[in-house]
Amino acid sequence: MGTENDHNTASVLKPNIDICSPSFLSILSSPRLRLSLCAADCRLNTGHAGVLLVERRGSYPLIDLRSLKTNAQQGEVESGTRRKVKRLLSFQRYCHASRLLRGLVPHTPGSLHLLDDDYLGQAAHMLSKVGMWNFDIFLFDRLTNGNSLVTLMCHLFNVYGLIHHFQLDMVKLHRFLGMVQEDYHSQNPYHNAVHAADVTQAMYCYLKEAKLAEHLSPLDMFLGLIAAAAHDVDHPGVNQPFLIKTGHHLAALYQNTSVLERHHWKSTVGMLRESGLLSHLPADMSQDMEQQLGSLILATDISRQNEFLLTFRDHLDNRDLDLQLPSHRHFILQIALKCADVCNPCRDWELSRQWSERVCEEFYQQGDLERKFDLEISPLCNQQADSIPAIQDGFISYIVEPLFEGWHRFTEPSLLSRTMMGHLHKNKTRWGHLRYAQSPADTQKHPHAEEPEPEGGSGGGEEDGEDIP
Repeated sequence: MGTENDHNTASVLKPNIDICSPSFLSILSSPRLRLSLCAADCRLNTGHAGVLLVERRGSYPLIDLRSLKTNAQQGEVESGTRRKVKRLLSFQRYCHASRLLRGLVPHTPGSLHLLDDDYLGQAAHMLSKVGMWNFDIFLFDRLTNGNSLVTLMCHLFNVYGLIHHFQLDMVKLHRFLGMVQEDYHSQNPYHNAVHAADVTQAMYCYLKEAKLAEHLSPLDMFLGLIAAAAHDVDHPGVNQPFLIKTGHHLAALYQNTSVLERHHWKSTVGMLRESGLLSHLPADMSQDMEQQLGSLILATDISRQNEFLLTFRDHLDNRDLDLQLPSHRHFILQIALKCADVCNPCRDWELSRQWSERVCEEFYQQGDLERKFDLEISPLCNQQADSIPAIQDGFISYIVEPLFEGWHRFTEPSLLSRTMMGHLHKNKTRWGHLRYAQSPADTQKHPHAEEPEPEGGSGGGEEDGEDIP
């Protein structure tokens, strides 16, 4: 939970950079900084490691057919080599993109032209509207050439002045964010870097809520954004029961409890130390930040849903939330991250449907793998029996709706909350119609066929395009 160190942070770290200076992205165009990154080693920073043990990034093979066989050492070596190359290219691509975003387009023959002017202009325009609930993260990811998470996080860190407040080194910041982005597996239909960027954008919207924003400290905002960006890092594309029944080492390591969430947290801490992002801070402060990140990420464990809901409802019923207390703010950050993680049904239908299809595709891939190896097929993972509308109808009813009803009460309610609840109810109605109008087999063959339009349409009305404060 939160600690009483907000004032300590402010007193220890005094900004020495003009926060009104041009965009910090320009710093990355420095050849000296590029050389510094290329020369920096990637060994784990153990300057103040404390007692928290972390996991070595990329040391485990993906959960696929190879994971059920004997060994994948050669594949791991090749994967490590590819990671190093991708990291260097990612930095070059980001430097190039940052110059384009500022209108400084290089025209030298040897320059790295990965994105044209029109695409980067559109990406910059989208960033100016990043606080709007109808933000299309799929489009933004295309416009940034697959760098939506890094670009979004750098922008939000600049918006909140976190680079200046915590005196973050820009090279180390980009190194850390690049590690996070590349450690999401793009072959996962759902749990990938685009999902992380989507959750981060939603988290930003929640941090802006009037009920919460006036009480947030820079530390709260830093932790909230980092937790959102890294909450599913290195997700293997299968769930915890799959890891347990296949005897995966992570299940044994974490004793079958919050296995994936603990792995995401420890991987995040490993990347923070490897990048050295917090190495300039006092050891007790950086260790406390690592622990609070763990508390936030572990809150996304869906098996703890009732635990958080009951506590949240008790606070709301008793009207005893005091956001001047760091522990209470931390609890609300946990709730906000939980909301951001499952907010897809609260988006506009077209965005919500894409996410629904992606998560179900990932479920079905796990089911196919279980069938191939004669394992019991997990709930929701049988493509022949579990239709997308049925899965979404149940997910909304039992997970999303109760959580957002609590958030709706907390915001009293805000314009954003009313917009989200409007989308949620219309999307639930739409999935319900699809569920009962089609057989499971027909739904899989024609997932968009004859979609009934709920009364009032599928959009959020006039509020869709509002820039939610």
